Amino acid sequence: MIRLESCWPDCDPALLEPLRPALAGGAGPAAVALSGGADSAMLALHAARVAHETGRTLHAFHVHHGLQADADRWQAHAHRLAAALGISCHSLRVEVAIRGDGMESAARDARYGALARLAGLAGVDTVLLAHHRDDQAETVLLRLLRGAGPLALAAMAPEMTRDGLRYLRPWLAVPRTRILRCADRYGEHSGWRPVDDPSNADPRYTRAALRERLAPVLDARWPGWQGTLVRHADQGRELALLIDEVARADWSGLDPSPDGTAFSLAAWRRLPPARQALALRHWLGRQGLRAPSAARLDELLRQLRGLHALGHDRHMRMRHDGRWVACVRGRVVLEPKTQVE
Repeated sequence: MIRLESCWPDCDPALLEPLRPALAGGAGPAAVALSGGADSAMLALHAARVAHETGRTLHAFHVHHGLQADADRWQAHAHRLAAALGISCHSLRVEVAIRGDGMESAARDARYGALARLAGLAGVDTVLLAHHRDDQAETVLLRLLRGAGPLALAAMAPEMTRDGLRYLRPWLAVPRTRILRCADRYGEHSGWRPVDDPSNADPRYTRAALRERLAPVLDARWPGWQGTLVRHADQGRELALLIDEVARADWSGLDPSPDGTAFSLAAWRRLPPARQALALRHWLGRQGLRAPSAARLDELLRQLRGLHALGHDRHMRMRHDGRWVACVRGRVVLEPKTQVE
């Protein structure tokens, strides 16, 4: 492959522009989550150029899930690309523990855990993710189909904090077609090719089923569906910000524990029913967990409202996003990951 400077003509100004404020937001090292696919590879290319211009240190993080026969080759491929871009690449192999929430959820949790470990080793506090407009539209649609509720339409946030690590998604407004055109240009000049993960087209997985079976129908009947859903996400985020102000105020009155993993059942019960639901969503979100579906939230509300007045019912224990919600001595608690069965 050729070095970064000779690849600069392959960069797209529309892809560079969102990265400049993202990488200008700090002085310490940053990282790109690099799978080796077209999206993350182009993010690495453009981030490497911006980091070179600004003098900021950039790393690439690759997570080896061990789920595909070609995973070793993808790992080597990611390291070669990073070397060509003049950035260091760090990889970590993980064991994906599949539980009740399925393969996709388990792989995501393992990936975020690995990124946090790599960030700690490299001294990184900011990680760039290559999610784009098409990903965002798919997420909105999936949340609608799962009944996650109106606030969940905000979908993926441009910025989030998980496990003390700051994640940025600078390309949420960028259509994937633009990224792929750039990848084609870079490939023609460098000989690089993206890795091809067969699970991305395997309809056994929920997102792949949407992409392979439903999206073509939507493309044919409603060509602008992705942009429409992304606008819903933007509007949902504005609504979520307003509601979050109410939820934060309510949360502060629930006698939360210092780490935010527990709160008072009695104080929670004094809230109006609608705000009880908001407080629970806010609590789970603060812990980096997915927004519960409407059905799951209703069940959690039912169980908490049905507890003994002093919260001594030891049988209350409900699973959500790989964690357990329980009630112990009048406190609603989120049990540590080590206690997940």
